[in-house]
Amino acid sequence: MTIKAVVFDAYGTLYDVQSVADVTEDAFPGYGEIITQVWRIKQLEYTWLRSLMRHYRDFFEVTRDSLAYTLSSLGLQYDDDTFARIIDKYLHLDLYPDALAALSAMKDRKLAILSNGSPDMLSALVRNSGLDSVLDAVISVDAKKIFKPAPEAYALIEEKLQVRPAEVLFISSNPWDVCGAKAFGLNVAWIERVMPEAMALACLESETLPPLTMFKILRTQMDELGALPDHRIHALAELPALVSAQRS
Repeated sequence: MTIKAVVFDAYGTLYDVQSVADVTEDAFPGYGEIITQVWRIKQLEYTWLRSLMRHYRDFFEVTRDSLAYTLSSLGLQYDDDTFARIIDKYLHLDLYPDALAALSAMKDRKLAILSNGSPDMLSALVRNSGLDSVLDAVISVDAKKIFKPAPEAYALIEEKLQVRPAEVLFISSNPWDVCGAKAFGLNVAWIERVMPEAMALACLESETLPPLTMFKILRTQMDELGALPDHRIHALAELPALVSAQRS
């Protein structure tokens, strides 16, 4: 089956969520990495909990709530300006350096983002990073009021792009997202940016587990959910060749 559309997760796949660490470290010296770790873990947890509870709030509110939880749990005092400055980084996350070139090389296919991000967040992020010049669509789960990995979220791809799941290649670096997309019936490529061997070595080299290493162990290794990706790659730069090979 020919791949007619290549659809990307945003946070952690096209955009480096760890790039918020510069802002959190500047605001709270010595706490930058642990804030980044706990914030992302709680951000994801809140999307899953709100989906299960059927109490949807958009991703901007989830992001604010999870940051407030993080700072409170660490006993860190902050003012409104500091909080706003940290949150604003989510509108200016660093684009992975190979992203723009990889997407530009696949312009013969429909290119889109499917993200938990709210429409306003995604619009600002895409515009600020320059990806608006290569994307055909930016799809937010807000249209369904439920977060990935709910099947309703992945169904938005066919609704918005008019491309069948069998003709879509979905790209994510988040294992839970990979499993959700595969369970839904999409072709899936997992960007395995962090190898298990690197995790093991990081643990051996330190008497205490660094916060960033713990984050990577918890969030970057494939989950045991019975849904494996069709392809494993290590960088966005590998995608054009992979997509070209999928022609029937």
